[in-house]
Amino acid sequence: MSRNIYWCTVFAVLLGNPLNVFAADDTDLQVIREQIQQLKKNDEQRNMQLEQRLQQAESVAAQAQATSQQSVRSSAGPSNVNSFNPAVAMILSGTYEQLKQDPAIPVTGFAMNANNTGYARGFSLQESELSISANIDPQFSGVGTFSLAPEGGISVENGFVQTSALGNGLNLKFGRFFSGLGYLNEQHSHVWDFADQPLVYRVLWDNQYGDDGLQLKWLAPTDMFFEIGGEVGRGLGSPGTNRDKNGAGSGVLFAHIGDDIGVEHSWRAGVSLQQTRRVDAVSDNVPDLHNALVSNSFSGDSQTAGLDFVWKYSPNGNIRERYLKVQSEYFQRKENGQLTYNLATTDSYSVTQSGWYLQSVYQFMPTWRTGLRYDRLDPGTASVGASNAGNVIGNYAFNPSRITWMADYNPSEFTRIRLQLAHDNSRQGLAENQMFVQYIMSLGAHGAHQY
Repeated sequence: MSRNIYWCTVFAVLLGNPLNVFAADDTDLQVIREQIQQLKKNDEQRNMQLEQRLQQAESVAAQAQATSQQSVRSSAGPSNVNSFNPAVAMILSGTYEQLKQDPAIPVTGFAMNANNTGYARGFSLQESELSISANIDPQFSGVGTFSLAPEGGISVENGFVQTSALGNGLNLKFGRFFSGLGYLNEQHSHVWDFADQPLVYRVLWDNQYGDDGLQLKWLAPTDMFFEIGGEVGRGLGSPGTNRDKNGAGSGVLFAHIGDDIGVEHSWRAGVSLQQTRRVDAVSDNVPDLHNALVSNSFSGDSQTAGLDFVWKYSPNGNIRERYLKVQSEYFQRKENGQLTYNLATTDSYSVTQSGWYLQSVYQFMPTWRTGLRYDRLDPGTASVGASNAGNVIGNYAFNPSRITWMADYNPSEFTRIRLQLAHDNSRQGLAENQMFVQYIMSLGAHGAHQY
């Protein structure tokens, strides 16, 4: 635009003096030159002013955009659980339970195993869970999960440190943690799909197996998910015995493999093996052949092998709208050692017991789910030494089972309200219908759940 103004001005000056152009003397030419120089100077000043105004406008716009983005970030809050160090979460839960039978009566054929149902008739506050987690430094992170009993008292559910810089797919965890065996075992109770654990978890691991020790996992660098892991521990959790000794009291091996099929299907399968030892493990209220309830003691080796499988389907891969999940686990335990009947007569004892469950959960709309589960156990036939053959029941000829239905409402990832109905036939001659109403509320940081 400045060039056009310049040449137009020259042209106008020439037009203004059409008769004297060729006759102009030096004075006239000098005047013309001065006028042209002045026009060029004014044009340059105008350009500089425009450039300054443009720079100022761009600076103001950039400042406004930065302020706007900062305002959005502030109003949105932390973007992940590590935005506040440490991340703190509290899980509050409670139930109303309607039960016909005494929940303390053990499952038939498994009276020498753990039988903690966690049930309580009527209204009750369940355990509250306080969790603290944080990155410690570039090499380590830590988690502390504390169980607050409704009657008072605090216990450490999980307290472990894990590495974050080993590389090559390796991860080391040490402290107290839930074992990687099976599928459900690592999951905390507030993410269970039902109000309680399957029967096989109740009788084999007192609902959940945790221990003090070390865990090493290796994740293969493949497109298909593949991990293997091993653990050594104190043997603190059932069926182990907390012994005052050096070395390890238990060991676990596991492997998992899985993959996606398109965007709608995914699956995972696994195998597990646990080895531990029970020493002077006393069980009360064990039925015998004399129609009495006695206290028995067992010392011996315990080995448990398991299989697990889970498959998930979601239309178009959108799990927020709808999804279907099917999962199953099977475990078999072999125990061999010495049984002391009624804390008086000792002889050999061995038994192989097993159990499995199959369940399915369907989210049919964004905030509603329903599920169905079937449990079944096999107490096996025990081999009893001659001294106790007339006292100890070797074959119960009964397979405990249970069928459970649930529906829950989840208005957000922090809230769950559940109704659960079950027909429990796990105790011979004491079948009952059960009802549970449960709430689970999550306060604070809420990390992602495992697959």
